[in-house]
Amino acid sequence: MASDWDEHLAATLVGKHALVGLTYVDADGTVRRQIQIHGRITAVDETLVTMRLHGSEEEFTLPPILEAFEPAEPGEYRLRSTGEVVVDPDVLAKFRISAPATDPDD
Repeated sequence: MASDWDEHLAATLVGKHALVGLTYVDADGTVRRQIQIHGRITAVDETLVTMRLHGSEEEFTLPPILEAFEPAEPGEYRLRSTGEVVVDPDVLAKFRISAPATDPDD
């Protein structure tokens, strides 16, 4: 177990309604895609945060970076990608997903 893993914080996230922003970038930092998802966090361990996406049975996994999750202010949040309005999520998080640099010898 990692020495900085916070089991208590991990446990407090389970059951929370999370609104998550994902930004996908190329190796050079060019933004390729931005999406927002939301749903209920169903499990948290040292390898993954698992959430069930709202309105479906689909699961989505995130890295276990607990400090990325912050309490959300009450209110309405409009998803830029779909226009859907999310009311009073429990936590917010943002992740930046970088594509690996390509090897010029490939």
